[in-house]
Amino acid sequence: MSPIFFISGFLAPSSQKNKNSWGFIKSKFRRLIIPWIIAVLTLIPLYKVIFLYSRNLPQEAWTTYFHWNSLWSQNWLWFLPVIFLFDLLYLFISKLDIKMPNLTLKGAIWVTFLVSYAFGFCMDCFILHDWTKTILVDFQNEKLLIYLMVFLLGVVCFKLKVFESDWKNKKLDITLHCTSWIPLNIYIYFVIYNLIKPDDPLISEVVDTLLVRLNYMLSLAYLLYILIISFKNYLNKQTKISKALNANSYSVYIIHVIVMGALALPMLYSAIPSLLRFLILAVGTWVVSNLIVSVYRRVINNYGDSILIYNLRVPGYN
Repeated sequence: MSPIFFISGFLAPSSQKNKNSWGFIKSKFRRLIIPWIIAVLTLIPLYKVIFLYSRNLPQEAWTTYFHWNSLWSQNWLWFLPVIFLFDLLYLFISKLDIKMPNLTLKGAIWVTFLVSYAFGFCMDCFILHDWTKTILVDFQNEKLLIYLMVFLLGVVCFKLKVFESDWKNKKLDITLHCTSWIPLNIYIYFVIYNLIKPDDPLISEVVDTLLVRLNYMLSLAYLLYILIISFKNYLNKQTKISKALNANSYSVYIIHVIVMGALALPMLYSAIPSLLRFLILAVGTWVVSNLIVSVYRRVINNYGDSILIYNLRVPGYN
């Protein structure tokens, strides 16, 4: 999730450009909250229908299918209201016009890392890691400030024009790609160990917590690097297919869980090997979701073009 928050922060200043405060809020509301409202009132209930049907469980009272009465709450849609709140916070901070000290990219990364590390460690020490779920906002307690710091790091990167440079460091890339598995596996090992033996620390409770949080942050930093810097340096090419996938991506994310559920149902009791089913489901969900969104966008575009042509051909039509 961190790259999504980073990109959202990076795009916030350009979204605000040439807009007043109300215009910025309206644009973010249309982009984030309206899709969220539609999805939680349609896709979340449908998700529960598929979930119960796939397990031969009886359907329940209709009120339990909405996220405020659901065990899963907002599920995969939780981050949309959170990003909207982060955008409002960014707008508020920008309007204060506070003079910030000259901050380098290295300094911004260190501040993000250390604040997030300390926050996660404190949340673990006080056993505050859990989900906060409300009608409007869901978030994971121990990650909320981390996501905010990553969002603000994106804002700083935009201000510093980080991606306008041609900076590349192949040695750093190779080093990170060869060593990043170490913190990721250490983090996974400690998490699994603590689940199996919660009352028996591997080293000590404090040291285990420090190591878990350190390796989580190192893994997060690497994932941000590979998904943003590496894509910028090596995959930054526009093609017809990439443009279409880019235009579809947001809508594909919104609908992909329902598409996945629909594709999985026919394979529930099939004799297909599980690994092959997984491959079919993963690829099929991506392909079908993109096809649905592409068809929808084409229909909407054709409808808009038809209205425009009609307006041009009919004199006096308003």
